[in-house]
Amino acid sequence: MSSPLVCLSEVGKQYQQLDALKSVSITLNEGEVLGLFGHNGAGKTTMMKLILGVISPSHGEVKVMGVTPDTKASWQIRKKIGYLPENVSFYEHLTGLEVLTYFAKLKGFNGYNAKQHAMALLEQVGITHAMKRQVKTYSKGMRQRLGLAQAFIGEPKLLLLDEPTVGLDPIATSDFYETVDKLKSNGSSVILCSHVLPGVEQHIDRAMILSRGNVLAMGTFRDLRKQANLPVVIKSSGVSDFLSAHDGLSRYISANCPNTLHIPVEEKILVLRELLAQEDLMDIQIDEGNLEQVYQHFLCAESLDHNPSISSKQAQPHDLEMQQKELLL
Repeated sequence: MSSPLVCLSEVGKQYQQLDALKSVSITLNEGEVLGLFGHNGAGKTTMMKLILGVISPSHGEVKVMGVTPDTKASWQIRKKIGYLPENVSFYEHLTGLEVLTYFAKLKGFNGYNAKQHAMALLEQVGITHAMKRQVKTYSKGMRQRLGLAQAFIGEPKLLLLDEPTVGLDPIATSDFYETVDKLKSNGSSVILCSHVLPGVEQHIDRAMILSRGNVLAMGTFRDLRKQANLPVVIKSSGVSDFLSAHDGLSRYISANCPNTLHIPVEEKILVLRELLAQEDLMDIQIDEGNLEQVYQHFLCAESLDHNPSISSKQAQPHDLEMQQKELLL
């Protein structure tokens, strides 16, 4: 079995009185995509900088491809790493092609090959039409695409992406995830940090949720959904009378909608059988919870732990809903 591409062991980072990251341990294997989620200041960017070797840990050990990234020995692995920062910035007076050719040369491509590789990447991210324009004329979305092209140079073994879909339209976002899936299939590993959660779960293997420098949860989306113990929401039409009269199902009826049930995961199949057996059933929809709902659950639970005046027993559903919305802002 091959060794992990990235390994963090009890890693922490302090800035004077601030604990930016607290004893984080994780391994990332080849061909694995990790989703890194958390509010602003949770420690996501700090973790990426530690992996890049831009900063050193206050305690613990970081290994990337078997090398400590903040040492001179790490120069040999730099060309195998791609990085997109949250706020991309390029030389304003250079063209997009000149910028990308320059970065390709820094990663070891010679003059001709660097330009050819740059042109291929510009086509991949959809801005060949602007490759001879100065970067200062680019829109925010175009700059983001140029940043993605820069991160993809050389098909890196490890890709670190901080808010990669910010400023991208739906088509560009879809193209981006298609590229991530392709890199993964070729054996590249990806750490993806994003605030835009809808649709992400189908492209990641595991998720890590951070808050205040602590790891709140980590695992596959299925594992996290199980840990969160979120109810399965079943919406039906044509059987409201049946639901209200059923001794076993009436207790799960939503207070806001008589056609909606909030049921425990383990009872899903039994309830579906009951509903599908009804001749009056006209339609049925099932919602088992998405990544955004799982994320909200863990952040809300952590917030309650830091506010002893509001216990989970005292908090009303409306209060929890409002608090979850606030945590996403």
